[in-house]
Amino acid sequence: MITIGKMAIGDTGKVTGIQKGNKSYRKKLLAMGLTPGTKFNIIRYAPMGDPIEIHVRGFALTLRKDEAATLLVERIST
Repeated sequence: MITIGKMAIGDTGKVTGIQKGNKSYRKKLLAMGLTPGTKFNIIRYAPMGDPIEIHVRGFALTLRKDEAATLLVERIST
């Protein structure tokens, strides 16, 4: 398992879980549809690396780097 920040633009990944800790981030990420098993694509990183834009469930979602770091993901090949 890795974090989204370790993935390159164009990579496809799957959410495997969410780190324990800040419950407000956890609830926010789940409400945005980032549940375990959800596939996503990395669209782009901002010039300074924060935020990260991903394509998930048919829409573009922008996450702050610290929010994205709480997601546990695995890179999958398409």
